[in-house]
Amino acid sequence: MKVALSNNYAGNSWRQSMLKSWSDVADDAVKQKIVAAAPTFTTAENQATEQVQQMQNLVLQGFKGIAVDAVSPTALNGVIKQACGAGVTVVSFDGIATEPCAYRITVDFRQLGAMQVDYMARRLNGTGNLFEIRGLAGVSVDDEIHQGIVDELKKYPGLKIVGSVHGDWTQTVAQKQVAGVLPTLPKIDGVVDQGGDGFGAAKAFAEAGRPTPIIILGNRQEELAWWADQRKKGNYETLSVTIPPGCSTFAFWVTQQLLAGKKLPHDIQMPLLQVKADELDSVLAKTPPGQLANKDYTRDEVLKVVDSK
Repeated sequence: MKVALSNNYAGNSWRQSMLKSWSDVADDAVKQKIVAAAPTFTTAENQATEQVQQMQNLVLQGFKGIAVDAVSPTALNGVIKQACGAGVTVVSFDGIATEPCAYRITVDFRQLGAMQVDYMARRLNGTGNLFEIRGLAGVSVDDEIHQGIVDELKKYPGLKIVGSVHGDWTQTVAQKQVAGVLPTLPKIDGVVDQGGDGFGAAKAFAEAGRPTPIIILGNRQEELAWWADQRKKGNYETLSVTIPPGCSTFAFWVTQQLLAGKKLPHDIQMPLLQVKADELDSVLAKTPPGQLANKDYTRDEVLKVVDSK
């Protein structure tokens, strides 16, 4: 029984960590003969046509289970339906596919957006200018987090989004995009974002000589190190939260369990990973540069989450 990971993008630290988590857990499962093989495949250009072709090839190569981080909610639906028709189990995670035959592992991304707004409202006493950094355009995750922010802002008429850019979940892109619009913006009190962009935003504000706003972080090592440094300088406090890259390991075990005959719901929710202020130093100590605070799931942990629903 062979399973594969189909991935549409690997251009940031989150995706690199996600692939490493899969390999760490899946390679061990291969050694234990739980599955016969579990390689990863990443498209070169983040194009839907590429990922469609990739999945068609995986079906032809005899993979019985495919975990997929999808390029868009709908672009892969046709090939997923073909895969299901050929007896292949398809589990989408992170970037979710809407084809009904696929299984979906989600976190509540709207809640991730909403909790940032609630945090800002609390810190800013309900009044202030916010800047939004969005993710990779067209991916379900970007749409969901953005919608969570927009919907929650309706509760706080004193909070306003005064600028927005796409940072592609990447520090360098976020820094460049934020720097490009900062000169046109009024004072910014807070930055809401999607992870992989907070440190880039902080650098853009610093280089522009502007005061550092409250910037939500996404558990990247460089973000956590920056937060620790800011805290030493002047009690800087913020929130750091994202979907753990180890969600790929959650998807691996769901795929394996389905192939082993376990009945599971088509929609499964997994928890977000938050780093609280009192955990910052201990989490940072075990997070290598270029990586994220993370959690790799065991089979038993996945079953505990699934069976508790």
